[in-house]
Amino acid sequence: MENGEKAAETVVVGNYVEMEREGKASDIKSKLSDMFWHGGSAYDAWFSCASNQVAQVLLTLPYSFSQLGMLSGILFQLFYGILGSWTAYLISILYVEYRTRKEREKVNFRNHVIQWFEVLDGLLGKHWRNVGLAFNCTFLLFGSVIQLIACASNIYYINDNLDKRTWTYIFGACCATTVFIPSFHNYRIWSFLGLLMTTYTAWYLTIASILHGQVEGVKHSGPSKLVLYFTGATNILYTFGGHAVTVEIMHAMWKPQKFKSIYLFATLYVLTLTLPSASAVYWAFGDLLLNHSNAFALLPKNLYRDFAVVLMLIHQFITFGFACTPLYFVWEKLIGMHECRSMCKRAAARLPVVIPIWFLAIIFPFFGPINSTVGSLLVSFTVYIIPALAHIFTFRSSAARENAVEQPPRFLGRWTGAFTINAFIVVWVLIVGFGFGGWASMINFVHQIDTFGLFTKCYQCPAPVTAAPPPISHPHFNHTRGL
Repeated sequence: MENGEKAAETVVVGNYVEMEREGKASDIKSKLSDMFWHGGSAYDAWFSCASNQVAQVLLTLPYSFSQLGMLSGILFQLFYGILGSWTAYLISILYVEYRTRKEREKVNFRNHVIQWFEVLDGLLGKHWRNVGLAFNCTFLLFGSVIQLIACASNIYYINDNLDKRTWTYIFGACCATTVFIPSFHNYRIWSFLGLLMTTYTAWYLTIASILHGQVEGVKHSGPSKLVLYFTGATNILYTFGGHAVTVEIMHAMWKPQKFKSIYLFATLYVLTLTLPSASAVYWAFGDLLLNHSNAFALLPKNLYRDFAVVLMLIHQFITFGFACTPLYFVWEKLIGMHECRSMCKRAAARLPVVIPIWFLAIIFPFFGPINSTVGSLLVSFTVYIIPALAHIFTFRSSAARENAVEQPPRFLGRWTGAFTINAFIVVWVLIVGFGFGGWASMINFVHQIDTFGLFTKCYQCPAPVTAAPPPISHPHFNHTRGL
């Protein structure tokens, strides 16, 4: 079996290495490009996964802790971290299986980026492709929307001269420049910087909260309501469901079969950021977080906080590109521009993708609650249920299992163990994530609409301080004083 796996690995990797490195000059310019721009190593994939996974959710996890309580918040992070790593592993297995089959058929991917819906199509047929495409594109669309909302929410804490809606207009235009980034190969330096930015922000939140101490009369009443409890749980499900771009990240690797454990190691690192920061902020501010979904709102304004805000703004621009790039690919394939050599033409063709994202961010600026809604209705299927079911159905026959490029780990019970874990994930996420989570998130989301309204100018902004009215002049009193 080992020899068979090595042979399959050669099939998967061989053509791809030639495709990406063919005809490259060895001058200084190309070396600099390789160093900062053209990444494809396992380290690049790790930075991409870790950077993309934590993103702006880092700022909403304390809000989730106020809904769940400290113990449940920690346990759900660990639990969904494990589940997310497993389903990312399944996606990687299915990608390698699909690619190996296609390359044995002499299919050339020289100018074509493989995507998740194509993997489903090749392994299970057009109906799976259509379902996967619908869920994946909708999730990535709203994932991009969330990044724009987060940009406006964060910059407001540095400059409140403009309302959040106006900041959304501005950052929508800024994020539209991601149309010029060709593919995930070109995120090497951005992924590295993005992870440094979230690392600083996480430890700033932790240290600043501890130094601030608990607010006077702090209360930690969570969990107090089922609606809040399941809303917080689905936000954490969303946190560790960032692998809707797993296939695109794998396709950007020189050796995609090395991806198997990358997402797990990325998750372990992310937990070192999310657990301390969420716990410390919740410890310091308690139930105040129920009305402040952005952790920056409660920390005192100073240079360290402003620096963290700026870093998160840059990182959200990067994450917007991560979420939008697969959408760009789908749109390019739809209009026949995907294999176009001119990046300027492709960039112009991509612009229509940004417009609905911009519009939706202005309609639903509910930073925090929208994460839970997207998590329950979209992430639950896109990155948990569909990959688990796809793995079961792809390898349901004994012939498929015998000829599989990758066998499940022996310590998990091979195929029986893998199918058991998959079945558990489907049932759990369908009932708890989609069922209870969807119910709670929609109630909370509708409550935000009723409270703030659609197209609200400044979601959860402090009420403006009105000047005291001038004293009323009383003619008879003045007349008496004059006497």
